[in-house]
Amino acid sequence: MWAKTSSSMCSSYNHKVLLLFYVLILLVITVNAKDKKKSADEQNSQTFTQTVESPQNNKIDDDDMDSNTKPLFTDLRTSQVYNFVENSRKKKDRTEDYKTSSSSEETSDILNQKLVEKLRKEIEMLNINDDEVISHEDLYRIITSKEKEFYGTAEETMLFQELSEEEFEQLIKNENKIETTTKITIKEVDPNPTFSDLNSNEIYHTSSPTHTLVPPDVSSATIGIPEPPPKSKVKEEPELTEEEKQAKVLYETAVMILNSTKPDKKRAYDLFKQAAELNQLEAGKIVGQAYFFGDVFPQNITAARYWFEKLASEKGSPFAQMYLGLMYAAGLGTPPNLAKAILYYTFAALGGDTWAQMVMGYRHWAGLGVVPNCESALTYYRKVAKKVEEELSTNGGSVIQRIRLYDEAENLGSTAGVLDDDLIQYYQFLADKGDVQAQVGLGQLHYQGGRGVEQDHARALNYFMQAADAGNANAMAFLGKMYLEGGNVVKQNNETALKYFTMAAEKNNPVGQSGLGLMYLHGKGVPKDYNKAFKYFSSAANQGWVDGQLQLGNMYYNGLGIPRDFKMAIKYYTMASQSGHVLAFYSLAQMHATGTGTVRSCTTAVELFKNVAERGRWGTNLMQAYTDNKEGRVNEALIKYMVLAELGYEVAQSNAAFILDRGDIDIIPKNETFYRALMYWSRAAGQGNIVNGYSVARVKVGDYHYYGHGTDVDYETAANQYKIASEQQHNAQAMFNLGYMHEQGLGMKKDIHLAKRYYDLAAETSSDAQVPVALALAKLGVLYSLQHLQEMNFDSLLPNVNLNKILGPDWDLYIMTTLAVLLGIVVYFRRGPQG
Repeated sequence: MWAKTSSSMCSSYNHKVLLLFYVLILLVITVNAKDKKKSADEQNSQTFTQTVESPQNNKIDDDDMDSNTKPLFTDLRTSQVYNFVENSRKKKDRTEDYKTSSSSEETSDILNQKLVEKLRKEIEMLNINDDEVISHEDLYRIITSKEKEFYGTAEETMLFQELSEEEFEQLIKNENKIETTTKITIKEVDPNPTFSDLNSNEIYHTSSPTHTLVPPDVSSATIGIPEPPPKSKVKEEPELTEEEKQAKVLYETAVMILNSTKPDKKRAYDLFKQAAELNQLEAGKIVGQAYFFGDVFPQNITAARYWFEKLASEKGSPFAQMYLGLMYAAGLGTPPNLAKAILYYTFAALGGDTWAQMVMGYRHWAGLGVVPNCESALTYYRKVAKKVEEELSTNGGSVIQRIRLYDEAENLGSTAGVLDDDLIQYYQFLADKGDVQAQVGLGQLHYQGGRGVEQDHARALNYFMQAADAGNANAMAFLGKMYLEGGNVVKQNNETALKYFTMAAEKNNPVGQSGLGLMYLHGKGVPKDYNKAFKYFSSAANQGWVDGQLQLGNMYYNGLGIPRDFKMAIKYYTMASQSGHVLAFYSLAQMHATGTGTVRSCTTAVELFKNVAERGRWGTNLMQAYTDNKEGRVNEALIKYMVLAELGYEVAQSNAAFILDRGDIDIIPKNETFYRALMYWSRAAGQGNIVNGYSVARVKVGDYHYYGHGTDVDYETAANQYKIASEQQHNAQAMFNLGYMHEQGLGMKKDIHLAKRYYDLAAETSSDAQVPVALALAKLGVLYSLQHLQEMNFDSLLPNVNLNKILGPDWDLYIMTTLAVLLGIVVYFRRGPQG
């Protein structure tokens, strides 16, 4: 419990009754110490002495603050608090000062009962069960605040009455809840300590500006070491077995090899496997993952399943449970079983696995295997987004490159934003020749990563230094960012950061202005000044710099130096999010989730949190999968895309579908590829809202129903998918397909006029559609002419003419081919040299 000095001594009855429990623990330690001190000193050095000043001397010098103003706390559980508070009311007759009237006794008793009730409610608000630990700091705050509420100032009420040793021993027997410790240590800590749990065997001295927890009328106290209880609750590290020691050595050796200057990955993973066979948990994770993805070890889904099942059953690993859920959901190494998949995912998510939380968030959002529930999706995605936000706030993260394999295949000249090696080498050549723009560009690429370039802060620093020496403001500003953030390459240095930011800001560079704003906002290297911070952020935001926009939003949201304005916060967060700033997405998500400054929208909040969650470091697997596919490791690429598809990445779903559609894989049975591809195309089509979703996926779903790939032929469903892609997503391919279906009367009414309308819309929407539309319209013209001749009773003039019989059932294709050849000849001569 607690002991506390006061500035004045008062003999009022009710004052002493309440606070007896403060000294109970300390007094029992003190009394025991008096009897055991001599023998304890002879036996060992486990006894120590603490001298405290008499409470009569209330004037405390600064030099004595450490020994006179630091409250002495001991450990207790919540149930003990209740019992001791109530017992303090039952010990009213233990002192001569308790000779008061019955009315005052009743008044004191009522006040104490109210205090107990208040205390109980306050502790319940902390969501702490009776068997859980509550910090000393919280209880100290609760008791002192409630005392002041019921009895006035603490200085007038913190009085104590020392109990005899017999009375205290009896109290211990009655309560049967006091736990002794095997060792007591006096430990100096910060004024605002983070207290250890209640199984700790340390007594903390913490500074307190108003009170000192010491026994009354005692000028010095000697604290002895009580005998350990029969069943000590001190947690001790279990001694490792020889096998566990060997596994630990193998694991640590493998880690050292990977972290060396010349890592030998194969040797390291062989050691990981040996450690895993000795039941080392972390090694088992690495080995299972290596087999699953085909990293170092040859890809072996069966072996991966063995390791994941072993970890899940023997260790209860959420990591392994997540992978088992994925294997059951995707049917990898086992027949698909959605019920088992959801079960494993749920346990893994409850165990704190981030990927499993993303999976469950996506499934609750899309209603895959579970009932759609926006609030459940919000809960899961919010947890993941919080982790990403904390990571990005610490190290800035890296750019996540999203490349669609279908788009790249359709546009062979496109590299989907990825810089090829030749182009990078060309930029490096220019930078080495002193081209400042090339230096800054390469510096930014290596600083952020992306476009096929790995993050490399050492090379970024080199390029920025060269460009800054040439007077480039952007390079100066990014050097300021690197020194402000600090890292493995440069140590954090506010003075150097301030120098570079100032140089860049003087050139009106928005990055430098935003950096100065940050330094004034947080008082890093300069006095904290919200007005200057606001000025610099505003200047940067007006030039379109996203960090300036984000920080302005933060200042308006928190009311830092300016009146709090949620509307303005949303305005600047939205501006920053339009440029893709992840932290702006997170802030907007929080406001929509809580209805702060806007109408609460669970759907909007989930979509924003999902966007943030997908910017986590695991998103870099998208680029690894792209590289695998490009280098011919198609099976490895498919597995990575399937994992990310389960996490809800739309680009991973469409890429997995594209690979399955192509069919050049051997880890999925050939008769299942179309079915699985349709599943992924359908999920990709359902991502986002219906307007800005991936229209190619929607068209693909229509194609699969049109041709009967992975499902039965269903022209009506195909036409509905094409309509969505055409009317709401403006996809030219969908418009062309609708024109053809109207022309042939497939899944909708046969109508040549509507067919022409859709053909024309396709040509207007995309220039790529102009040639096929021209051919389709030429064919449509022939059909229209034949239809017109039939209406003129042409059959009566040529009763025996049957075009299908003469030219065959595919005569329209012959006409289109002939027209295409004629069109090609015309184009050739029109573009040829003029004589």
